[in-house]
Amino acid sequence: MTLAGTLETELELKSPADKYFKRISSEQHHTPNASPDKVHAVEVHEGDWETPGSVKLWTYTLNGKKEVFKDKIEVDEAKKSVTLVAVDGHVMEKYKSYKVILHIVPRGEASVAKITLDFEKHHESHDDPKDYLPFVISVAKDIDEHLASQAD
Repeated sequence: MTLAGTLETELELKSPADKYFKRISSEQHHTPNASPDKVHAVEVHEGDWETPGSVKLWTYTLNGKKEVFKDKIEVDEAKKSVTLVAVDGHVMEKYKSYKVILHIVPRGEASVAKITLDFEKHHESHDDPKDYLPFVISVAKDIDEHLASQAD
């Protein structure tokens, strides 16, 4: 068993790449509106909503348990990629490092989200973050549905 690992998947989106990328890169405060049963709040802890390097504090429920996640956001406009680098929160109890990477790829009128979780465990006895990948996929789907339901 290794300490470092990667979990990856792809998700077909109905939303145009530019619209979805804007929502996940600089409009994260709308996430609780899109996914209220999972994400309860996203707040700026340092910086602002739009500046890379800003720190956000997420409050969410995973497997019936309320958790928090504090991330520093990295944004690559050219690649339409957002990386949430964990700096504090429940995931840091088991993982020395933890990143959620969302790369949005245009595909016709819609797009594809390439979702990657990169992590390094503190101890081999800790499980891979397998519960977090379905959670991220579910929230990503909720954001897509929310965007699709809004008029331009």
